[in-house]
Amino acid sequence: MTLYYTLVFLLLVAEMALFMLLVIPLPFTMRRRLFTFISENPIVAKVQYWLKITFVFILILFIDSVNRVYRVQVELAAATEGNNGNSANRQAIMGHERLEVQARKFYSQRNMYLCGFTLFLSLILNRTYIMILETLRLEEKVKLYEGSEKNTKQAEKLAQAGDAGEISRLKREIKLRDQDIATLKKQSEGLHREYDELAERYGATQDNGSISKKDK
Repeated sequence: MTLYYTLVFLLLVAEMALFMLLVIPLPFTMRRRLFTFISENPIVAKVQYWLKITFVFILILFIDSVNRVYRVQVELAAATEGNNGNSANRQAIMGHERLEVQARKFYSQRNMYLCGFTLFLSLILNRTYIMILETLRLEEKVKLYEGSEKNTKQAEKLAQAGDAGEISRLKREIKLRDQDIATLKKQSEGLHREYDELAERYGATQDNGSISKKDK
């Protein structure tokens, strides 16, 4: 097994271990802390970013392995057809070549299944993480409605979980900026209304002054 396929196998083992960690039954408090840590830790966010790039390369390896399996199938069919109707010596040579082609087929299929299962398990992990996070949020809401949840800070962190730590922080900053902008817009609208009222009052006093002068 080459180096990059060995790394793919290690990644597959890590995914299986992470999947077992996600589905293992844990108390609600421990599970909430675990998911809050995953969503807010910047190191985890960087690991997720590099894993996305790694999965792109694994997809390329998967496509290449599928192509190799197809080519080996074609060579194996050609070797089988060429082995029919030949002399005994020729059949022995073709039989040796056929064994070599079958070995290449085995390695190609192994690489294809390895990359395919790694990609498939990554999708399952992502979906499982989202489903467990939604379940935790629903449990948090139920406890808040029942009045049995007192740790409001952890509840707020859990409500903001689901994104990478850096992305989540930026989203919160953008939300605060939007709120500040909305407040400034309201203040500017209030000042604009006050300015219009003062302008109308000033115009009214000017009109009254001109009328009094004409009467004199």
